Order: sequence, then C-alpha cells, then structure tokens
Amino acid sequence: MADSQETTASPATTTPTTPPQPLPRIAIQFCTQCKWMLRAAYFAQELLSTFSTSLGEVALIPATGGIFTVTITTPSTTSSTSTETKLLWDRKTGGGFPETKELKRRVRDVIDPGRDLGHVDRHNKPAPAPPAAEMPSSDTTSLNLTKHPAGPVSSTSGDAPAPSPASSTPIYNQSCIDDDTVARVAQAKANKGQQNPNTVDGATLKAQLGKSATTEKACEDCA
Repeated sequence: MADSQETTASPATTTPTTPPQPLPRIAIQFCTQCKWMLRAAYFAQELLSTFSTSLGEVALIPATGGIFTVTITTPSTTSSTSTETKLLWDRKTGGGFPETKELKRRVRDVIDPGRDLGHVDRHNKPAPAPPAAEMPSSDTTSLNLTKHPAGPVSSTSGDAPAPSPASSTPIYNQSCIDDDTVARVAQAKANKGQQNPNTVDGATLKAQLGKSATTEKACEDCA
C-alpha cells in the first residue's frame, strides 16, 4: 500500500492596509496642561458648522508643551496617492489664538477659494473711501453773488463800483420787517429836533408852546 502523503497548506500572510483618511482633514493639536481642550473643541465646532460635509474630518489631538496648531490635509495635486499638509495657524508664531473668522477664511482658501462666507467676508473687506468733495463751479458762485441782498459783487481787482440807487435804500426797506415798524422809523427820522438838537433855541421853543418871551423874566444865565 502506497504511503499517503499529507500536504498541509500554509496560512496566507496578509499585510495590514491603512484605511484612507477622509479628506480634507483638519487637525487641531492643543496642550492639555494649558487647559486648551475647550478652546480647541470650540474651533472644531465652528468649522463644522460653517463647512459641514465639505470637510472630511476634524480631529482633536492632545499634546504638551504649550502647543496649539491647526493643520489641514488635502489630496496632492501632483499624485493621486499622496497628500499634502498645510499649517493654518500656530499660536507661537501667530502671537496667540486665531480669530474664528480668520481661521474660516484660511480653511476656505484651501478647500474652496471661490466660496462666499457671507458676513465673515464682509467684515474683512476694507471700508470704501469717502467721495471727494465737489468744488463749486464759477457759474454757481456767480449765481450766489447775484442773489445777495446788497447786489452782485465784482470779482475783478480795482476800485469798488459806486453803489446803485437800489443799494442806497435803507436796510429796513429791504428786510422782512412789518409796515408799523417802518412807519415809526420814518417818523423818528422826520423829527428835526432829534437830528440837530442844537438848532432849537429857547425862544423858538417858547413860541411853539404859546408863551411870549416878553412876559417872562429873562434868566441871568441866559442873558
């Protein structure tokens, strides 16, 4: 009887494969000794609320040594099997923590440069320059001078022109005062005693009052 030859199959060797990471991937590395976990979680929440499914993953990575960095990993533009990682923020070189709107703009510039972030972009736009003041033209200046109550003013150099009859009219005739006031002013101007009180002597005043200068005894001071 022939000897039976037993053959045993060797187990197949399998190499573990790393599952592909969902991209783009944002990694926020923070120092646990500095109690920055809540701050890192806040940035992660804000990025997920804004970009939603445009991000493949947002990871929080604990570290030590005062580290707080934000990186983003995207597919390589030169190879379909490699990735590229870009630093978005480093607390040590950035002088502190990033503003939320600034971090969102940097993420947007990597994954979707043409996307509008609404109020985040509006706050980043520079304020428009105020319009230049318009200088009045010569025609407008001449029109304003013509409407002046005193009449047009000559813009040429030299002696001033003689005032016209209209310009010599008393000012109260050109102003907006009532007729009663004008009448009182005209009556006061007609009072000759107010204009030249030195021309009214004592004899004239007595004659106006109906008294005779001969019936009164002359004052020694008036003689």
